[in-house]
Amino acid sequence: MDVISNIQDPRSHGMISSNSKKARVEVIVVPFPCHSHLNQLLQLSCLISSSYNIPVHYATTATHLRQVQLRFNSQTHLQNPHIHFHEFPTPPFLSPPPNPNSSSKFPSHLQPSFDASIQLRDPAAALLREISNTATRVVVIHDFLMAYVVQDVATIPNAESYIFSPVSAFQRSFSVLKDNKSFQSLEELKGLSSIQGNWTPEIQNFFALQADYQSLAAGTIFNSCRSIEGTYLDLLEKEMNSINKKVWTIGPLNSDTKGDKRKSNSRQHRCLEWLEKQAPKSVLYVSFGTTTTMADEQIKELALGLEQSKQKFLWILRDADKGDIFTEEVKRAPLPEGYVERVKEFGMVVRDWAPQVDILGHPSTGGFMSHCGWNSCLESITMGVPLLAWPMHSDQPRNAFQVTNVLKVGLAVNTWEQREQIVTSSTIYEVVKMLMASREGEEIRRKVEEIGGAAHQAVKEGGVSCLELDSFITHITR
Repeated sequence: MDVISNIQDPRSHGMISSNSKKARVEVIVVPFPCHSHLNQLLQLSCLISSSYNIPVHYATTATHLRQVQLRFNSQTHLQNPHIHFHEFPTPPFLSPPPNPNSSSKFPSHLQPSFDASIQLRDPAAALLREISNTATRVVVIHDFLMAYVVQDVATIPNAESYIFSPVSAFQRSFSVLKDNKSFQSLEELKGLSSIQGNWTPEIQNFFALQADYQSLAAGTIFNSCRSIEGTYLDLLEKEMNSINKKVWTIGPLNSDTKGDKRKSNSRQHRCLEWLEKQAPKSVLYVSFGTTTTMADEQIKELALGLEQSKQKFLWILRDADKGDIFTEEVKRAPLPEGYVERVKEFGMVVRDWAPQVDILGHPSTGGFMSHCGWNSCLESITMGVPLLAWPMHSDQPRNAFQVTNVLKVGLAVNTWEQREQIVTSSTIYEVVKMLMASREGEEIRRKVEEIGGAAHQAVKEGGVSCLELDSFITHITR
């Protein structure tokens, strides 16, 4: 960590003189146009702008800006006068529906929107040049998948860039620490299977394009916490410092808005009203994120397994986002006939967008059946909610392994090797009962509450993540 010494409190922004119009630091944030990526960097933008009074420019396509603002869990943060939103023209791209019957669960239907993001280089460069004319220093924080788009930072004398990692340090370690003996010898990695099949060739080509420009950044910011991933963060920091790259670990970002979430949302979702009527820690929350679409047969098995368990559940049943979520509605997966009526005494099925942070933070929520995207893992752990891990693609298999085998804050629903097989209702019944109504489940809950409590303390004043964010602010306002 960059050590803070002999400086004014960065939260006062006092190290920047107000005598000159140009004597200021401004931050440009460039997210990747996929919801979980958009959301994490909007959380960071709100945190920097509200806590440090630094102008932050959050820049993405008009379509994706509308999407992330609509779904953001703390609308009051978006009103901060120090945060500015910039709409890049949305490049044309196809927005086909997801294919629920594909052998690969990777959201290939989003690839056109991913590829279209390459076209944002020119508007990003124009914004960078414009702000660099009125600021002493321009700091670009960009998603690691937008390195190509912000490459022109290298041509601006008063600009510098930093990578934001929206994936876990555990996942990142496998690409950064390939030949690191300390990493390879970790006992807890034994039993980790191959994750072949989690990426498509098209997205791997996209990754390769970004990798060519990631070396331009002066350092990396991780949305993680040392109480969760200390071993891997320490190894990454040592490796990256050896090539003169700085590292800051400033998460979990979702904690920043936890305290005011109910006050800030003018309309409470009906599922929260339902949760209010349930006993503490009695409800299993079931959701597979914004990039997962299940086959009809799998939805039927999941429905029956939840019904047979007789455990209270809140199921967010949606197909994956399209590239443009504002185009025509995607299909609604069918449920068994009469299902909603049969489970109405103990279960609720929601077909639209639901506020996940609010749900996980609710006292009635006692478990989370999840695809194990890093956002969802962090939010669940921070709220002290144990997981039922069911990875679908991308970084999710390794996140699931970390949840179940390393942190031991969850149980596996399905192994990655069996990903192409239908998970039966009996398997779902058994794992739900184990988490929600067994001694093993109680022990897992105790463990996640312990780790989550430490993670929540980390982002409070004086906590290790808070100090690292202070350190980053001190560094960029030097």
